[in-house]
Amino acid sequence: MTDIEFQIENFMLYCTSKNLSKKTLASYEQSLRLFAVYLEREHQITEVEKVQSGHIRHYIKYLKERGKYSVSVDPSKEQFNHPQNRTDYGKKISDTTIANYIRNIKVFFNYLHDVEQEIKKNPAEKVENVKVERKMKKTLSPEDFKKVLDAFDKTTFHGYRNFQITRLLLDTGLRVSECLSILPEHIDFEHRSILVVNPKNKQQRYVYFSPKMARELKSWLKYKDRYSDSQWLFPTTKGTQLEIRNYEKALRDAGKSVGVDIHPHLLRNNFAKYYILNGGDWFTLSRIMGHSSVEVTQKAYLDFTDEEVGKKYQKHSPLAFMDI
Repeated sequence: MTDIEFQIENFMLYCTSKNLSKKTLASYEQSLRLFAVYLEREHQITEVEKVQSGHIRHYIKYLKERGKYSVSVDPSKEQFNHPQNRTDYGKKISDTTIANYIRNIKVFFNYLHDVEQEIKKNPAEKVENVKVERKMKKTLSPEDFKKVLDAFDKTTFHGYRNFQITRLLLDTGLRVSECLSILPEHIDFEHRSILVVNPKNKQQRYVYFSPKMARELKSWLKYKDRYSDSQWLFPTTKGTQLEIRNYEKALRDAGKSVGVDIHPHLLRNNFAKYYILNGGDWFTLSRIMGHSSVEVTQKAYLDFTDEEVGKKYQKHSPLAFMDI
């Protein structure tokens, strides 16, 4: 094991102890191991102390030039994965992906410099971030949502469950991971609220649901209790916790069947946009979304179309509400 490999392994143990999500851990490990492969192949560097800012900048250039899946951490697995058979094999790596790689590398070297003090100088400190062109988040129409909801087979346990999950995500702005972790005892029907416990930092917050959703949840709980004694609000047919990827596939398939491109996070995006378009304020939205600040919320969701801005203006025009 080289020094870099050892430090990456140590970093991953540190991240695991911080209760970071599996998705975050996988992102860190993949990008760091690919960077380590690059350093050894291209610069014969295997020690973290020898990494310089120039190596990271050259790596950014290298990422922009090489294609997707053209490099593997473990080449022996390629005979099973067959990356060359992928439709996007060799295509340009997006700026978003490169920005994520650089962010992860910076976190790693910050850890080595600030936490472990394994290196005297942080080579990532002055490396410029890759500018990512912001993509407009799509606003789905009520008709689109209705078509997707109608695509679920509510005569089956899993179909009715996925129907209710979709409605709840749109009504509350929950992250799908949070939604699938709800226990029935987290629901307060008197105040129409759900207690959300963040597994990363154990922080808690409340999200709220509408009277319409309250009726749906009560119906779902009666239905669920007839067929399952699972502790989860939205379990699998076997009573285990539903995995994100399984719900995500069900939602995408439902959307595809009616010509609507949809995924779980788009429901959260649309909750936020409709909340503001319907007159909600940024501060309350930030609390509901579980963001660290209003600025974080605005940065994530301040991308209304001209038509949406125009409609919102008509609701709040100063002159329209003055008798002058």
